[in-house]
Amino acid sequence: MDTVDQMADSGTNQSRLVRILGFVPRILASKPHIILLTLLGVYLVVLPLLSVHVSAFAELVGGNYTNVTSDLGACIAAGGTIHLIKSHREHRSQLAKLENLVTELHRRLDERG
Repeated sequence: MDTVDQMADSGTNQSRLVRILGFVPRILASKPHIILLTLLGVYLVVLPLLSVHVSAFAELVGGNYTNVTSDLGACIAAGGTIHLIKSHREHRSQLAKLENLVTELHRRLDERG
């Protein structure tokens, strides 16, 4: 079983911690989180470039441009992971349907012959 299969499996034998950690990519890639980081980036990156003073406290709490851009990168990576898992599940579902179709066709051919 490859890594994507392991990530796509939603088995019931997972521990509570593993299930909770499974929500982290969804939270990171959520629209509210991305909007918040974008606004924070505007406040911490763009406004200082326009000679607007940002307090040291705001940078301490909100981070600096490095933190904001790396957080946005984590959001993009999380979104990519979610997309990969979703497309993998859809692909596995389609393969299962095709396998059932082939099995049914073989059964019908065996009944005829």
